Amino acid sequence: MFDCVIRNGLIVDGSGLPAFKGDLALSDGRIAVVGAVRGAGAVEFDAGGRVVAPGFIDPHTHFDAQLLWDGAARPALEHGITTVVPGNCSLSLAPLRIADREALSGMFRQIEELPKESLDGSAFTWTWESFDGYLDALRRTLKINVAPLVGHSVIRLWVMGEAANQRAATAEEQAAMQGLLRACLEAGAVGLSTSYVDVDANLHPVPSRFAHSDELDGLAAVLGEFGRVLQVVPEFYNTDITIARVDQLAELSLRHNITTTFSPLFDSANTPDNVSRVMARVREQVRRGARVWPQVQTRPIDISFSLDLPSLFFAGNPPWYHAMRLPRPERLRLLKDATHQARLVAAAGADGGDAWLGSLILRQLPGDNEGLEGRTLREIANSRGQGSAQTLIELSLEHDLQAHFLAANRGHEIPERVGPLLADPLVHIGASDGGAHICSFSTYGDTGYLFSKFVRETGLLSLEQAVKKITLDTASIWGLPNRGLLRAGYAADVVVFDPDTIDRGPERAVSDVPGGGMRYVRDSVGVDAVFVNGTLAWDRGGYKDASVGSIVT
Repeated sequence: MFDCVIRNGLIVDGSGLPAFKGDLALSDGRIAVVGAVRGAGAVEFDAGGRVVAPGFIDPHTHFDAQLLWDGAARPALEHGITTVVPGNCSLSLAPLRIADREALSGMFRQIEELPKESLDGSAFTWTWESFDGYLDALRRTLKINVAPLVGHSVIRLWVMGEAANQRAATAEEQAAMQGLLRACLEAGAVGLSTSYVDVDANLHPVPSRFAHSDELDGLAAVLGEFGRVLQVVPEFYNTDITIARVDQLAELSLRHNITTTFSPLFDSANTPDNVSRVMARVREQVRRGARVWPQVQTRPIDISFSLDLPSLFFAGNPPWYHAMRLPRPERLRLLKDATHQARLVAAAGADGGDAWLGSLILRQLPGDNEGLEGRTLREIANSRGQGSAQTLIELSLEHDLQAHFLAANRGHEIPERVGPLLADPLVHIGASDGGAHICSFSTYGDTGYLFSKFVRETGLLSLEQAVKKITLDTASIWGLPNRGLLRAGYAADVVVFDPDTIDRGPERAVSDVPGGGMRYVRDSVGVDAVFVNGTLAWDRGGYKDASVGSIVT
């Protein structure tokens, strides 16, 4: 008898080959039979003709801390995700000395906009310094699979201490970093992440940005010993520099025989030639034999925020950004002061901030919203006879900073261009950025949007192509063994979904992060069930109790 038999499904096995009707038998956490299953299962699940596919793999997340209080990485499972890759953007929660916890916490709070309580020991108990100790802490309650990266900034911090974000490393320090990376890879890290754009709590560059090329070359050599991946966040806002990073990654790939990947690559009306130029260089380097994979999101970015908490929305405007980073009492005092208000309004632009802020949507007001919710800030400002920046400040003060705004559809504005990009065999679908972000990125909906927009609505990808992109292709790029295919002997990570309805649901606000604050998530639509290592982990009835996730290496 099998542990579980999923019957009457439309099998889309991850290979890209045409779908076929059949059953799927699961035993001991593995796929036992694909096709006609004659034996019975201890659990019988009727797929009702819906798609049965390998569990989806999300290669760019920031679930590092959330996994310690939420082993299901909500809402990932609901969207068919069975494996997540945390540790991106040069940051992971290990290896980390006790003395450096506050410094790393500040970096995480900056990048992920987490409250201090989420990382100060209130939400979980720090029991580790080493990378394997962190993985042991994760294993206790995992409901999802985790393929963890180790962060370059954290490795520098361990070896160099305070000097990590002040200078280049000496030869001796580089050798120590290589040894430390080797230990992390032996413990289970699937690769190394680094960043050229992120900043810490003091708005200084994170430690990885102080590394010279010889340091990264030495670390890449260690990755080559293990056949592991290098992930990079390049200066994506500048096409010329991004192309230079592609060249750098190609040289590292060729020299050390490693896979490299960079994220994000955006298609934007503001930089219409960005994608074509970057992809042209990627093709050139691939022809040389390099493995350089650009990561492309399926969806535009929606950024939600209020003035009650710091937000990356203001990162491009230093006066606003610095003001929003102040402690709340000082920020409130500054916003109420007429002189400081005038400075912020001036910094928003000569048009009163209309070009920068006018398209923001007022998404939520406490109490009586006076019919303002859903209107743009420019519309509200015009009705008040003032500019958008002044209206943003006044609306926020009138509601004790609890007015919430949405910057919608940033990047990827033209689906007709994004679809062919996603279908490109040299493009890696990723960079969901999922995690416990506060009042910022709307997390999840990437997979549903892939099928609803680019398979069902535009037909730019076939059902089989889309499944392969987020299953076998991702597993192959990241070197995740026995994942991404419905094949006998492979891990029994399975998602059952309706191809006619799968989509991203509407946003909703949740307050599930220790220390308070609000984040926005999208519920899944059309996903019926998710199996992790052969056990039902989620269905329309909710999350299951079993801790069935594993560390994937």
